[in-house]
Amino acid sequence: MQLKIMPKKKRLPAGRVALILFLCQMISALEVPLDLVQPPTITQQSPKDYIIDPRENIVIQCEAKGKPPPSFSWTRNGTHFDIDKDPLVTMKPGSGTLTINIMSEGKAETYEGVYQCTARNERGAAISNNIVVRPSRSPLWTKEKLEPITLRNGQSLVLPCRPPLGLPPPIIFWMDNSFQRLPQSERVSQGLNGDLYFSNVLPEDTREDYICYARFNHTQTIQQKQPISVKVISAKPNRERPPTFLTPEGNTSNKEELRGNVLSLECIAEGLPTPVIYWIKEDGTLPTNRTFYRNFKKTLQIIQVSEADSGNYQCIAKNALGAIHHTISVTVKAAPYWILAPQNLVLSPGEDGSLICRANGNPKPRISWLSNGVPIEIAPDDPSRKIDGDTIIFSNVQERSSAVYQCNASNEYGYLLANAFVNVLAEPPRILTSANTLYQVIANRPALLDCAFFGSPLPTIEWFKGAKGSALRDDIYVLHENGTLEIPVAQKDSTGTYTCVARNKLGMAKNEVHLEIKDPTRIIKQPEYAVVQRGSTVSFECKVKHDHTLTLTITWLKDNGELPSNGRFTVDKDHLEVADVRDSDGGAYTCVANTTLDMVSASAVLSVVAPTPTPAPIYDVPNPPFDLELTDQLDKSVQLSWTPGDDNNSPITKFIIEYEDAMHEAGLWHHQTEVSGMQTTAQLKLSPYVNYSFRVMAVNSLGRSLPSEPSEQYLTKAAEPDTNPTAVEGLGSEPDNLVITWKPLNGFESNGPGLQYKVSWLQKDGDDEWASVVVANVSKYIVSGTPTFVPYLIKVQALNDVGFAPEPAVVMGHSGEDLPMVAPGNVRVNVVNSTLAEVHWDPVPLKSIRGHLQGYRIYYWKAQEGSLKRNRRHIEKKILTFQGNKTHGMLPGLEPFSHYALNVRVVNGKGEGPASPDRVFNTPEGVPSAPSSLKIINPTLDSLTLEWDPPSRPNGILTEYTLKYQPINSTHELGPLVDLKIPANKTRWTLKNLNFSTRYKFYFYAQTAAGSGSQITEEAVTTVDEAGILPPDVGAGKAMASRQVDIATQGWFIGLMCAVALLILILLIVCFIRRNKGGKYPVKEKEDAHADPEIQPMKEDDGTFGEYSDAEDHKPLKKGSRTPSDRTVKKEDSDDSLVDYGEGVNGQFNEDGSFIGQYSGKKEKEPAEGNESSEAPSPVNAMNSFV
Repeated sequence: MQLKIMPKKKRLPAGRVALILFLCQMISALEVPLDLVQPPTITQQSPKDYIIDPRENIVIQCEAKGKPPPSFSWTRNGTHFDIDKDPLVTMKPGSGTLTINIMSEGKAETYEGVYQCTARNERGAAISNNIVVRPSRSPLWTKEKLEPITLRNGQSLVLPCRPPLGLPPPIIFWMDNSFQRLPQSERVSQGLNGDLYFSNVLPEDTREDYICYARFNHTQTIQQKQPISVKVISAKPNRERPPTFLTPEGNTSNKEELRGNVLSLECIAEGLPTPVIYWIKEDGTLPTNRTFYRNFKKTLQIIQVSEADSGNYQCIAKNALGAIHHTISVTVKAAPYWILAPQNLVLSPGEDGSLICRANGNPKPRISWLSNGVPIEIAPDDPSRKIDGDTIIFSNVQERSSAVYQCNASNEYGYLLANAFVNVLAEPPRILTSANTLYQVIANRPALLDCAFFGSPLPTIEWFKGAKGSALRDDIYVLHENGTLEIPVAQKDSTGTYTCVARNKLGMAKNEVHLEIKDPTRIIKQPEYAVVQRGSTVSFECKVKHDHTLTLTITWLKDNGELPSNGRFTVDKDHLEVADVRDSDGGAYTCVANTTLDMVSASAVLSVVAPTPTPAPIYDVPNPPFDLELTDQLDKSVQLSWTPGDDNNSPITKFIIEYEDAMHEAGLWHHQTEVSGMQTTAQLKLSPYVNYSFRVMAVNSLGRSLPSEPSEQYLTKAAEPDTNPTAVEGLGSEPDNLVITWKPLNGFESNGPGLQYKVSWLQKDGDDEWASVVVANVSKYIVSGTPTFVPYLIKVQALNDVGFAPEPAVVMGHSGEDLPMVAPGNVRVNVVNSTLAEVHWDPVPLKSIRGHLQGYRIYYWKAQEGSLKRNRRHIEKKILTFQGNKTHGMLPGLEPFSHYALNVRVVNGKGEGPASPDRVFNTPEGVPSAPSSLKIINPTLDSLTLEWDPPSRPNGILTEYTLKYQPINSTHELGPLVDLKIPANKTRWTLKNLNFSTRYKFYFYAQTAAGSGSQITEEAVTTVDEAGILPPDVGAGKAMASRQVDIATQGWFIGLMCAVALLILILLIVCFIRRNKGGKYPVKEKEDAHADPEIQPMKEDDGTFGEYSDAEDHKPLKKGSRTPSDRTVKKEDSDDSLVDYGEGVNGQFNEDGSFIGQYSGKKEKEPAEGNESSEAPSPVNAMNSFV
């Protein structure tokens, strides 16, 4: 058969809303090609609350598509805005975007108001949101005279900020005159209102430059409050006191927040010692993944707040003298949010459909409809349209029914506006995917073949393989609603041409695509671990097998980084060779094999050891040179001369000259240059502002000499730096800062005194000028109050007392990342089979990521239905991370017939964003595991009773059990097989009318609707009579398969062992009596020095008895040594090895000297029913205890 997707579109009565909803969802997924007639669709618009920069022209965006291309008009404050009458206003050609030129003349305040754009063509009219345009404001601080503050050590203090009201509100921070952030701690911190709170002051808090700054990001301006002077008298500190709250006041307060926002609760306390703040929720627990503590736990933040977060929150301030608490009653309201937004509807003449607009909020929003921008109550009547609350139902539509409908959901906290058109078209199918597309996939991986389509009525999709249209089995292929054909596990025989066919009543279209399956890349010989001596050569081999039609690239890495760039490392085809191995070469070497479709790697570790010592040389290294002299002393050069020492019978090949900088790095010698062994002078180049000393070493074939004595010192003149700092980077440590770091120049590179750095930064794509600051000889500078995650241009220039270094290079950096703000939306789960599911989601907006996108992370876990919100923290969650901007992923390894839940989060360099709402899904049934146990009990002459435990993993609903059994004769031959079905609710079954003294083999397994599970087997024997006595041939070891009689259970053997034990006991008593009657004997002196050994507990490991313990009296024998019901044991388990009985011997002597005790092996599981008292202690064990 052909694989089809059949959209269930039918002619539906108006009352069958549920089926209409399904139809609407199916057809709204289609995107109308732009060459077909269609109503306008708004594609881009300015935000609802549009704050503009008054220094720039105003641009109000409104873009739309449609066929014919739409015309645009605007309203301002509810009335028509005639742009032709205002020379400062222009509309972008082919667009509705307005540009208001206020830079040449005019004021931004003149154009404040509420704007709305309308895009119209012959098929309808779409409208934008109400765009409220307001210019940003950054007013100056009100001038005030601030008196100096004087207080005693230990008192509390609040420094008010009271910033000017701006639009948008400013960011507040406290700094000193040097633009350095004031340090904050549990004792000193800034409140949400900008004030600076001191729980208690210390003498080091004294300063005259406490300055509150307000940064207005929109206009990139910073306003400064007058400095506040604080003086702390260093007297004896105040007496310790319990905490009291500085903010908020009283015992209770109220807080209201909107759904989706960040809820921020604050408690700041004073006291001595400094109080610590704790937070609890009185009527529940704080949400684990959405709760964050800021400002040294004085601020509690809950992101993505919802109605469930309403309630009473309590902050507790505690120190050594007491504790107080404050209760904040939180109410979460909600602006309208979509439950189901209306979607564009494409219908053919005569079809039915519906638009659905469902929203929620607190309070409940009111739903109103508009048609082409006009309230539907006064819009032209349409006989095919019927309004039912939040749904518009269309029946038997015609071309005149085409229009754009607007749904408005509003309450006191905001509104939602959505455009959705109804487009009545009669179009034959068309396939939008390019013809003859070639797909290449690695074997055993999924293959996805696209078939994007359009048509009205909605076409059906069929897939064929091969030129003759061979059928595709739907148990191998998966067809998605968008027409994509998925091959979950592509094999070599999947290669070929696939044809996608789209049909509706108006026609048919088809498209061919081609699939090639490539062999996976494999490393057939991996590099091996190597230990080599220093100075030797090592080689790593990495042989790779790959598909010959793909290009292979082999890359070698060291410690997951690039190989060192020097000639000692040679890469040749599949080999890496390292010559003259050094200690630094040790580490992990990785071979990475890449093709365009896959990648594999393998690693090996290289360890470097010292070389084997060699015999002492016959000759020696040279003696050190002497008589060093400096001549021709200039600013940047000097001549050094010396007298060579003795070469010790090996000619000197070269001289090595080193220098010491006594000013910057005294005692540290650096390489200067090398000259031929024939020279005794060298012209040396010098750097500015260095106090040089030189020494010389001679080198021959045996090595280098000891250094000569240092020359006299020579100080060169200072100059400006030659180089700038390296490794300049700009990364934010917090969301509102930019940390600029660099590698400082060393003293040698400073070229003069007073080394400093000029740090400059500029926000990329902004209009600001470069900002700069000169800092001391440090390696870091922090720019505070930056926007979150924006690019900056950075440069760091060195300077000293003489001048500046050359102009530095500009590097790119970013201000700090923050956690993503938005959860992935529209999470969908497609269950592929009982162990595999596919998850899709919509990517989050790039602006909401607020950092470098790392990927998406899926949390999924098994859950009981109806208990997703209970015991969440006790559920073991699994995590899968998908790198990059992926919008789907596969969840493998699921358990069949299980209830799962999952959510998706976006990840950036800072961490995870909020989780999407949990999505639940169920996996279908699978085959069960084997029954947990199978026991045969109560054997009789002609019957056996079976008991079992159900499968530990039923993987579905058990339908029945299957029992198969057959007899085994004395020659181990199997008899006829009997098949028996047993109801699923049974755990016990008795087989009757069996042969006496006959061994039977049983095969037992469970079944679900998915099929039969694994089987468990067991054997058992019927008895000769009711006492369970076996026939004589059983003990011979031939009649029963793999069985023999345990000699320890035979009566004659037990009697013999009892006689031996009694004889040994009598001998012990005689020895005891004779010892008490006799005098001292050779070991008597040792016994007198110690307690009587007969009354001391003896160690278990030296073969003697310890204390008697009743707790061990009833331990079962070790598994495998227990006697079954037929009084025989398995051959492999019945050998009388002492190890099988373990060390668990418990015993003691009775008053009459007789030995009592229980001998048992290690406990593994409870014995079968009726077997506890049927086994006697093994005499073999008893004998072992007396040896």
